Parts: sequence; C-alpha cells; structure tokens
Amino acid sequence: MKDLMGKAIWDHFHNENPEDLQTETSISELDELPVNYLFRDFEEMNEIEQKALGLSQGKVLDIGSGAGSHSLYLQNDMNLDVLALDISPKSIEVAKLRGVQKTICKNILDFSGDTFDTILLLMNGTGIFESLTKIDNYLKKLHSLLNENGQILIDSTDILYMFDRDQDGGVYIPAGGYYGELDYTVHYKGESEDPIKWLYLDFNTLKNAAENNGFIIEKILQDEDAYLAKLMKK
Repeated sequence: MKDLMGKAIWDHFHNENPEDLQTETSISELDELPVNYLFRDFEEMNEIEQKALGLSQGKVLDIGSGAGSHSLYLQNDMNLDVLALDISPKSIEVAKLRGVQKTICKNILDFSGDTFDTILLLMNGTGIFESLTKIDNYLKKLHSLLNENGQILIDSTDILYMFDRDQDGGVYIPAGGYYGELDYTVHYKGESEDPIKWLYLDFNTLKNAAENNGFIIEKILQDEDAYLAKLMKK
C-alpha cells in the first residue's frame, strides 16, 4: 500500500502543496475527492454522520478514522473515550497531531485486546467488508469487540440506482456477483494505489448477514439511497 490517502491528508495538514484525491470504481469514472472534505467539522458533516456521532456513547472504537474528524468530535465535544483505528500510517500520524489522544494503525481483523460500547464505521462503513464472501469474518470480529448492550453504528448506500434500467424498470446488473462489490482505486499526484475491494450493501443484505452472525439490527436513518444502521448483540 502506497498510502496515497494518507499522503494527501498529510500534505493538507502540513500545507505541503496538497492536491485533490481522485477516485474511481469498477462502475464509475474518475471523480474528484477534495482532501479538505476529510477535515470537516461537525457542522459540515452530513445527517448520517451527525446522527451516528450523537448516538455514540461510552468507550468508542472509530474504525477507518482517517484524519480523525469523527474521533475529535467525540473526544472533545462529547467527552468520550475514543480509540481511532486506521490502516493508513500517515492518517494516524495526522490524527495524533490534530489532538486525537488514542490511536492505532492496524487492520481491524488484526486488532484485539479490548472491547467497546460503541463501534463506529462511517463514510460507507460496510466498505471494509470487501465482499459478501468475507462479511462473516468482519462481523464475527466486530461481535468479539462489542460489549454486552453495546452498539455498532454503520452506514452504507444501496447503489442499485447507478445501474441502467430497461423500459419496464428492470435493472441491468452484471452477472457473476453482488452488484455492491466494487473495485476501488485512489490516485494522488500522479500515483495510483492497487485497486481494493470495497463493498456497498443494501439494508436487507446487511440485515441478513448481521442476523446470521448474532446481531439484531435496526435502521436508524434513511437519506435517499444511503442509510445508518445500528447492530446490537442478540
């Protein structure tokens, strides 16, 4: 991993000629991701993020914490005990420099030794599950990290709207897999990461997977094709 997302976050924080990130997926063309979007404060976040942060309580694990914006709000404004986790070394370094007190650079599947009252996965939190064949591995790990009566707050988007439809309203979905399984590529300053697997889940598919792995699930908020869900142990 070249850690291009982390490099962009690092350059923006240190004002070292930052540029916008470019992203693309296996079903979408190149798109600009302004790096300052990753440094938003609470008022600039979308409704799903604000709702999830407001529901957070107790000891929190912020998975995919990036530049640390969610963690900082929970730590400084809500006075919660937060651990920010990300696989990007430079992102974690910036989160520390911004004031996040507890950080760890690790893949969630390799993390252990602590449990939490709230586990937060935002900005398409289901993305880290990679594919339907791996979702059980991730949900079992999350189950092991969650305290009794704890909660997982996770968001995603049903991307069915991105596919063409015929005159009768039928959707043209490529054969060979679930339509939310995408290859996701990041570009920055002329460099490109190797594509990663990134999973968008419709709510019913997440619901079935969650219930098969010992959770009860509730949809907290729907915002057009995006939603926020809460998972708790059965």
